[in-house]
Parts: sequence; structure tokens; C-alpha cells
Amino acid sequence: MAQSNIEWTELTWNPVTGCNKVSPGCKFCYAEIMSKRLKSMGIEKYANGFKLRTHPEYLNTPFTWKKPKVVFVNSMSDLFHDDVPLEFIQAVFKVMNATPQHTYQVLTKRSERLALISKQLNWSANIWMGVSVENQAYTYRIDDLSKTGAKTKFLSIEPLIGSIDKMNLSKINWVIVGGESGHKARPLKKEWVDTIKVLCQKQNIAFFFKQWGKPKFNIDQTDPTIDSDHPEHAKGGCQLDGQIYRQMPLISLTVV
Repeated sequence: MAQSNIEWTELTWNPVTGCNKVSPGCKFCYAEIMSKRLKSMGIEKYANGFKLRTHPEYLNTPFTWKKPKVVFVNSMSDLFHDDVPLEFIQAVFKVMNATPQHTYQVLTKRSERLALISKQLNWSANIWMGVSVENQAYTYRIDDLSKTGAKTKFLSIEPLIGSIDKMNLSKINWVIVGGESGHKARPLKKEWVDTIKVLCQKQNIAFFFKQWGKPKFNIDQTDPTIDSDHPEHAKGGCQLDGQIYRQMPLISLTVV
């Protein structure tokens, strides 16, 4: 496991590493950059760089955590990648099923496979399932997610690189929005964020605005969260019309 700087989780667990690009949101993949860096550092887990690799030796890691955790699963890969065997996905789910004290956040861009194999997975209440949506063209992933048996469903609309005017949020519990960071980051427009926020508010869906990505994208240059010393700092700042939106869906778990 690794402690995470991602604002909406506590730590990461990566029983799979490596991936490949499938849509525009992948263009500046942080996991690919990090994998190359870890490989150059001689970290054995990343000896193959960003080539997909399963790590059965890490499956039992959650059993070692003494306190309940909120866990981002496979921050360095995609559990529903076509090259991850169904049996391995099921093994990951069995560990999550057996540790209900932890909340697992699983995120994929491969929503077609997610929908295809959903009925072969045990969706215990502590497994939150999400899909990435970067612009209007990829909102079909929301429909695929809606077909699954996940009790809590969420969207990671980051990096938001284009407008999204229509989404079927009828079965969605949580929406995260964020701008792209890095020196080649693509712009984020406030009207894109506002549209999504209004859609969430109308349907009483938890809305989490993660970051503007770069300070120059933030239309409010007085936003105090731009400052890295601010307790709520995020890349480029995270205020929207003077407010910080970091809503979360309710967590209802049975602790064993």
C-alpha cells in the first residue's frame, strides 16, 4: 500500500500495474510517468515499466491494515483491462468482500468489460465502482456503469477536457470533477464545471471539485487554495465561486 495525496482517498493498493492509452484523457497519464520513474529507481514491482503485470503477492495486503481505510484500487493500472484475467479480477473482489471494514474505490475507463463481467463479481457494499469520463463523447461509460451491481457508483470527470452537457445520473451517487495538471495540461473552463455542478445539485448527487489543475485555469486569482501552504490546497486551487466542494457519498459499512 501507499499513502495517497489524492484528495478523495486515503491510500492506494495496486495488485495490478501497467496499462495502455484508450481515450484522450489518457494523453498525459500520471501512472505511466510514475511507472517509468519507479523503474529507473530499481523498484522491482515496476521492472517492466508500464507494461501490464499482475501481482498476486499483493492480494492479501488489505488483511494487514489494522484500521478501516478508504482505498483507491489500482491507481497505477486498470483492473478491467482486457489483459487482466477474469480469475484475477475475481480474486481481487474476494479480498474486498472479505474485508468489509475497508472502503474500496475502483475506477476504470474500460466500461464495456466492466458491464460484461459485472454479474460474475460479488458487489459487497464496501466496493465503490467508478468510470472516468473526460468529455461528452465518453458519457456512454456512465450507462455501462449503471448496469453493474455496485451499490455505490461514481464518476471521475478528470481531467475534464471538454464540455459535458448531458449525462444520465439516475444511478450515480458521487461525481468528482478536476482539471489536468502538468506543464502540458489542457485548459479547464469554468462553464464546464458549473454545468456538471448544477446537474449534480438538481439530482442531490455528492459533488467533489478536486482542482483547477493549473493556477492560470482558475478564474479567481485570489483563491487562497492556490497557495501550497493552505490546508485545503489543490493543484491550481480548488475554490468554485468562493466555496470548496468536497462532498462524499455516505459510507455505510459493517465492521468486523
